[in-house]
Amino acid sequence: MAINLQKGQRVSLDNAMKMALIGLGWDTNRYDGGYDFDLDASAFLLGANGRISCDEDFVFYNNKNGRNGAVIHQGDNLTGEGDGDDEVIVIDFTKVPDDIQKIAICVTIHEALERRQNFGQVSNAYVRVAKIANEFDAAGEDQLRFDLEEEFSIETGLVVCEIYRHNGEWKFNAVAAGYQGGLQAILDMYQ
Repeated sequence: MAINLQKGQRVSLDNAMKMALIGLGWDTNRYDGGYDFDLDASAFLLGANGRISCDEDFVFYNNKNGRNGAVIHQGDNLTGEGDGDDEVIVIDFTKVPDDIQKIAICVTIHEALERRQNFGQVSNAYVRVAKIANEFDAAGEDQLRFDLEEEFSIETGLVVCEIYRHNGEWKFNAVAAGYQGGLQAILDMYQ
């Protein structure tokens, strides 16, 4: 049974977990702006200084494989339609380089300014962490879930959660921090 978290909560991940599926899901509210919503998940592999050190440390729809194959983006869902996870990122903890201290999981709205879209028009957003046996395990055993209940009326980018090292173990931090400026604002923060 998965643990349900609230914003700001931190929990330890199962030490026996070698691979994790990070599932992100959302719905869009009725919207008559003439454009579809395209939300994009990304992961930033961060050193002790809170920054990426190379291009392979930024994993997203155009760079699906992170350094050493430690983090893999499973593909871009252009509409977010249907039930369940809209986008998935897989972490292989055995391949995460020693200099990586934190993995930030983010969601941004593609072309948000041009389309006049923001997270105030998104509902039922969540992130879940499941323990998986291998990269082909699409469901896994749910470990925790974090529902983003906060209203983000003007934000176009979110740091949803962080998975970080602490005293030799991996922990999960339910962040839910919103940013204006979409992906570029988050990328600027981590470069």
